[in-house]
Amino acid sequence: MGDARPLRALGTMSGTSLDGVDAALVVTDGETVLEFGETAYRPYSEAERATLAAALGRWPGEAGVEAAAEVVETAHAELLSRFDGVELIGFHGQTLAHDPRGRGTHQAGDGRVLAEVLGLPVVWDFRSSDVEMGGQGAPLAPFFHFACARWIGAEAPLAFVNLGGVGNLTWVDPACARPEAPGALLAFDTGPANAPLNDLMQARRGLALDRDAALAAEGIPDEGVIAVFLDHPYFLRMPPKSLDRNAFAGLVDAVAPLPDAHAAATLTAAAAAAVARGLEHCPEPPERLLVAGGGRLNPLMMEMLIERSQVPALQVEAVGLNGDMLEAQAFAHLAVRVARGLPTSGPSTTGVAAAVGGGQVSAPPR
Repeated sequence: MGDARPLRALGTMSGTSLDGVDAALVVTDGETVLEFGETAYRPYSEAERATLAAALGRWPGEAGVEAAAEVVETAHAELLSRFDGVELIGFHGQTLAHDPRGRGTHQAGDGRVLAEVLGLPVVWDFRSSDVEMGGQGAPLAPFFHFACARWIGAEAPLAFVNLGGVGNLTWVDPACARPEAPGALLAFDTGPANAPLNDLMQARRGLALDRDAALAAEGIPDEGVIAVFLDHPYFLRMPPKSLDRNAFAGLVDAVAPLPDAHAAATLTAAAAAAVARGLEHCPEPPERLLVAGGGRLNPLMMEMLIERSQVPALQVEAVGLNGDMLEAQAFAHLAVRVARGLPTSGPSTTGVAAAVGGGQVSAPPR
């Protein structure tokens, strides 16, 4: 599969919000996106979500990890079997722990199982080689963001912002020849986004999220809490840099005494403030922010993002992209890059010493 012909690749993402599995088809040669294909979503049940949540922060061999992996593999197999005409699968798995300067990174789910069940080659374990070579192992979508910037015909530098469980930002200069070229990309996790807010909603209201900011819109952000939050040393660290889902536990503790609406408003504002602070690291101000992930559907979070960053922010749908599926599409694109022997991360995206291709390929049994 080392030739340069376009492949019908199927990518997946099961994010830190633990809501379910996204899958998306992309026709790509690993450099240029030729076509975006069908997409599908498979939600986790409450029981599955509880199994995954119980395993967060744990490493292979620890209690609950095997059960979590089984949930991930079963859900992915069910979802991916719905697609036809697939030539290659990019399987991200479910991140349970991420400690690039310590124990490494751990995504639950074995690509060899999916290759056997689905009868297709599977690219998986995208992050380990980057971490082993000194990188952060995240974020990995930037090389795909570069292809997207070319696909939409962007000419000036812009930034893709993903507001998932954790927020991340990719600054792109589409004038560069390749994503690994010096100055083409800068990427990093900005801070917590929806994860603390979703956890708050689950704990206080028994809801998965603050839909349409219904609760936060009734509250007032506690700017004192946000000021302390922005004093965290993480925001001063030069990118590339990455975060674990629960890295800002202090923020959750800080809103604990607040009434529900004020707590939700504060966590919503914190997500926006983290992105605004992150923009200070960009080589030059982006012309616009293209926002993906669940946060783009939160009207208050988007309003706060524009107010705090002073940069126009649009849902990625405004340029013809799919904000729900962008990360799944990224792993389809990255899978083809792995199959072709192209790099999937570099010094300006993960801090790895040199451009490196991640992932291992598991072929189906003959």
